[in-house]
Amino acid sequence: MPQRVHEPAQPDVPTPSPAGGTRSRWLALATIALGVSLIIMDATIVNVALPVVIRDLGLTASQAEWLNASYALVFAALLLTVGRLGDIRGRRRVFALGMVIFMVASVGAGAAQSGDLLIAARVIQGIGAAFILPTTLSSMNALFRGRERAIAFAVYGSTIGGMAAVGPLVGGWLATDVSWRWAFWLNIPFGLLVLAGIMWALPETRDPDAERHLDLVGALFIGVAMAGLVFVLIEAATYGWWLQKDGSLSPVPIVAVVAVISLLAFVRRELVARQHGRVGLVDLGLFRFRSLRYGNIAAAIVAFGEFGLMFSLPLLLQGTLGYSALGAGWLLVSLAIGAFLASGVTPQASRALGQRAVVQIGLALEAIAIAGLALTVSLTVTWWTLAVCLFVYGVGVGMATAQLSSIIMSEVPIAQGGQASGLQSTVRQLGSALGVAVLGTLLVTSLGRGMDSRLSDAGMPVAARDRVVEIVRGSAGAAIPSLGTNPQTAPAAAAARESMVDASRMTSGFAAAALLVGLLATLAIPRPREEESDSTAGPKAGSTAGARHT
Repeated sequence: MPQRVHEPAQPDVPTPSPAGGTRSRWLALATIALGVSLIIMDATIVNVALPVVIRDLGLTASQAEWLNASYALVFAALLLTVGRLGDIRGRRRVFALGMVIFMVASVGAGAAQSGDLLIAARVIQGIGAAFILPTTLSSMNALFRGRERAIAFAVYGSTIGGMAAVGPLVGGWLATDVSWRWAFWLNIPFGLLVLAGIMWALPETRDPDAERHLDLVGALFIGVAMAGLVFVLIEAATYGWWLQKDGSLSPVPIVAVVAVISLLAFVRRELVARQHGRVGLVDLGLFRFRSLRYGNIAAAIVAFGEFGLMFSLPLLLQGTLGYSALGAGWLLVSLAIGAFLASGVTPQASRALGQRAVVQIGLALEAIAIAGLALTVSLTVTWWTLAVCLFVYGVGVGMATAQLSSIIMSEVPIAQGGQASGLQSTVRQLGSALGVAVLGTLLVTSLGRGMDSRLSDAGMPVAARDRVVEIVRGSAGAAIPSLGTNPQTAPAAAAARESMVDASRMTSGFAAAALLVGLLATLAIPRPREEESDSTAGPKAGSTAGARHT
C-alpha cells in the first residue's frame, strides 16, 4: 500500500484549550490519570462487593461472571472503533463523551434492582469506558516525549495497577458500612472533576490526514466474535458443551461456530481493505512492529491472569476464609502498596536495565507471588502470608504494566497512535474478559466437583447432595457462610470450604502458569535500537518511533 509522507509539524499537534493557550501537560496528565482511575477501579471495585451483591440481588454464578465479563467484553469490542474515531474527530472530544456515558450508566448501575438490570448497566459502562481508555493513551503518546514520556507512562501504569487494587478496598468499605450501590454512584463527583479537567487542561489532538471512514461492519464482526467466545466459556458450565441436561442440543457449539466465522470474516475484511488501500477498522500492518506484536501477546496473557485472579480471590476470602468485604479490601491494600512503591522506582530501573528487563522482572514477581498463593492457601492460612504474596504481586504489577504499555507503543508512528492504543487496549480487555470467564468457570466447576465428591464420601443422599451443591456452586461460594449457620447444613458448609480452598489453589496455579507464558512472550520483544533522547524533542530523526507515515 502506498505510504503518505506527512510533514513533521502536522500530525498530532495539540491545539489550544478553550481557555486560551496550551495548558500544562502535567495538569492534562492528572486529568487523564483520574479518568483512567475511574474506569479501571470500576473493573475491580465490584469484586470485593460481589458476594454482597450476589446475596442482595440473588445473582447466579453465571450472572456474577457476566457482571465483570460484560464490562470488559463491551470495552474490548469497541476499542478499535473508538481509537479510530478519536484519530478522526479528536481525542479530547471523544474522551469527554465517554465520561458522560460512563457517569449516566453508573447512576443506572447503582439503582439496579435485579441482576439483569445491573448487567445491562455494566454493558453501558463498558461503552463509556471504551470511549475513554484509547483516547487517553493516544493523547499521552502525542503529548510526551523523551524523559517526560517515561515519567508519564510510569504514572499511567501505576494508576492502572494501583487503582485495580484500591478498587476492592473502596468496594469493601462501601459494601460493609454504606451500600454496594455507592461503588457506582461514587463515579459521579469524580467524573465531574474529569470533565472540568478536560475542558480546561487537555489539548485536542487528532490525525489531520485520517480518512473519515469507520469500518462499522468490521466492528460488528469482531464484536460478535468476542461476545461469542466469552459466552461459550461462561455458559458451557450451565448449558453443557454439546447437550443440555434434558438431552436437547446446547447453544454453546452453535455460538462457538458463529464466533469463529465472525473472527475469520473480520480478519479477511481487514486484509482485503489493506490490499486495496482502504481504511479498515485496524491496520493489520501494525503487526509488522515486533514490539507491538509480541507485547500485545504478553499483555493479553497478563490481563488474563490478573483479572481472573481478582475475580476469584474475593470469593475465597469472604465465602471461605471468613473475611468481611471491608476486611478483604484491607488485605488487598498490600497489593496497592506494592504497585505504588514499584512505580516510584520503575523509571530509574528502566533507564538502568531497559524497559524489557523491567517488564520481565515484574512478570516473574507476579508469577512467583500467585504460585505462592496456590501453595500456601488453606483454611488456616494467616493474613500476613496472604498480604506478603499480594504485596510481591503488586510490585510485579507496578513494574510490568507501565513499561509494557510504553514498549507496545514505542515503534508506532504517532499518527497511528489511536489505532495502536485501541488495539492494545482491546487485547488487554479481551484478556480480562477471558480471565474472568475461564478462571471463574474453573473455580465454580472445581468447587462443585469437590463438594460432590466429599459429600458422596460422607454418605449424603443424592437428592440432598445435588441440592446443596447447586446452591453453593450457583452462588460461586457466596452461600457458604449461610450454610454454616444452620446445624443441619454445617457438614455441607465444611465440605464446601475445603472444596473452595482446593478450587482456589487450582485457579491460582492456572493464573501463575498464564503469567509465565506471558513472561516467555516478552523474550521475543526486540531490544530498542537506541535509547530515547532525554530531551523533550522526541526521537531522533530516522528512528522508527519518530516515523511520520501510515
